Amino acid sequence: MARFEATVDIDRPIAEVFAFLADGENDRKFSPRVQDIAKSPAGPTAVGTVFRSTVKDAGMTTRREFRISDLTAPTRIRWNELSTNLVTAREGGYDLEPLADGRTRVRLFNHLEGHGLGKLLVGFAAAAARKDAPDFGQRIKAAVEAS
Repeated sequence: MARFEATVDIDRPIAEVFAFLADGENDRKFSPRVQDIAKSPAGPTAVGTVFRSTVKDAGMTTRREFRISDLTAPTRIRWNELSTNLVTAREGGYDLEPLADGRTRVRLFNHLEGHGLGKLLVGFAAAAARKDAPDFGQRIKAAVEAS
């Protein structure tokens, strides 16, 4: 298993940032790999909500399913990947912290796990994710602040 994380300060109050991130359909606004994403069931995100997406990684298109496992407003969001691709996010999440000036600090993390041949690839996937993590955090910041 491998881990990556990013931390970014966003110029919005914690409630706004939480609402934006809890709606996983917003992922396509900051993750260029997400080609399509849909929520099931319809309605507000809750524990048990599943987001199904089509993503393109390293030239390969795959389908992903993530289930919300913890939703503690306004400070914590957790998910688990249900799909069985070569490399999956066994657990991921956001931790949100209010800052004194009305901004919000967000820490994103994912625990990556390889399956089958993916056990050989998970190190490369984690290294690429770690390299992109600061830019990923900035894309999240830009998307939330533009919403």
